Amino acid sequence: MSGSPSGTVSFTPSHQDDSNDLHLPQVMRSEGQSAAEDSDKTHDDWEHDPVNPRNWSPAKKWTTTTIVALYTFVTPLASSIMAPGLPDVAIKFGITDPTVIALTLSIFLLSYAIGPLFAAPLSEVYGRVWVLHLGNIFFLAFNLGCALSRDTVSFIVFRFLAGLAGSAPIACGGGVVSDLFAERDRASAMALYSIGPLIGPAIGPVMGGFIAESVGVQYVFYVVVAMSGVASVIGIPLLRESYAPVIRLRLDNIALDPEKTTVGHPAPQHEMGKWAYLWVNLKRPIILLTRSFILFILSLMYGIYYLMFATFPDLFSEVYHFSIGISGVTYIGIGIGFLSATLFGARVSDKIYIYLAAKNGGKGKPEMRIPALIFGSFFVPVGLFWYGWSAQAKVHFMMPIIGTGIFGFGLMTSFLPIQLYLVDTFTYAASATAAASMFRSLLGFAFPLFGEQMFASLGYGGGNSLLAGLAIVIGIPFPVWIYFAGERIRAKSPLAR
Repeated sequence: MSGSPSGTVSFTPSHQDDSNDLHLPQVMRSEGQSAAEDSDKTHDDWEHDPVNPRNWSPAKKWTTTTIVALYTFVTPLASSIMAPGLPDVAIKFGITDPTVIALTLSIFLLSYAIGPLFAAPLSEVYGRVWVLHLGNIFFLAFNLGCALSRDTVSFIVFRFLAGLAGSAPIACGGGVVSDLFAERDRASAMALYSIGPLIGPAIGPVMGGFIAESVGVQYVFYVVVAMSGVASVIGIPLLRESYAPVIRLRLDNIALDPEKTTVGHPAPQHEMGKWAYLWVNLKRPIILLTRSFILFILSLMYGIYYLMFATFPDLFSEVYHFSIGISGVTYIGIGIGFLSATLFGARVSDKIYIYLAAKNGGKGKPEMRIPALIFGSFFVPVGLFWYGWSAQAKVHFMMPIIGTGIFGFGLMTSFLPIQLYLVDTFTYAASATAAASMFRSLLGFAFPLFGEQMFASLGYGGGNSLLAGLAIVIGIPFPVWIYFAGERIRAKSPLAR
């Protein structure tokens, strides 16, 4: 703590494992009281305070996590739910350019990448709850705009705005899990939260195919509006603020100090000005992404997911001659892979972490998440090879679907420890996961724009073999390197705990 004659207060994050004393304000100590005594008193009081989210009842913790997972399920589902209906969108708006057709789908992911840059820092200034609520309400409104659009331009604009609003739960969800659960307990909660970003894009096309085929593609968006409305009806009365500094701010009625950044400990909000204070927080995800090679490489590993997805509509409609509705069902393979990995991955990740922590005298480290990532990274190229060459050979349609299931299992088994590593490693959990989300969503926006041309040139076998090669080159050696070198890198980084 640092003070001034006028009574200015600042506070900085602690870096102890399994504690919720990050970024907590401290009170002015009485005359003669040592800083150490004051720090211990403040830490002990908060650590045992029932208001502390880490001390909430299990029911309250899991209710909060489930609501955030629901918010996080709806928005990724909306990113892909219109994919099987793209031909109908082209007919409705008279679009003939294949790049523009792909843009109507992927523009969502462009804004989905931009949104976390604002939503995550704002959640670290004003709290998680209303960032989540307002994001969901605006998401509902913009999807209604998509349904009612009369021309291509307005449709693309509303899709862009829907992605911007819908990014809020992606930006804040990992932070909420970090708020509620200590390191050794958070794998299962992170698995529940992670179902949304992964299973949503798989379920979306299953729903969207039948909806577009039976009642029209615009009703796809009415379904998303209805789901967002249900999420708000459940979430607004039940979701509670989980971010410790904001809770303490409201309890103690003191000025919230900006958290530790790459440039040290800035002055409190009332000293540096509201806009300067906000800017310090808003630039944090970009700083994290551009100055942390580990975060960059872990985010890149996940981007391959979107490029493989670009082949689904054409493969099953043109090669296997499925209808729009049945083409959507083919995404169920990757969904089963995600679900099985969620159940398996959370259990294995927890067991590995607890085992390695016990061998380290009971002290856990973020690198103890990496063995589960290494295990999952072997399945991703296997699934890509299986999917690509079975599609190239035009064998029975179940063969490429099995390949997507293997791929989905590997991807989710990798995604969960990546999320846990980021939350464990970086002082600003929401900003770190937002930076990773931004990067992979940018890849998701760009990949479909050239994916069709790439697979047309290389074929399903060659194109997916290229992706599998990247998955091997990036996905296997880098996690091994992080496992052995990560602690040394973290020790030198002001970004890490």
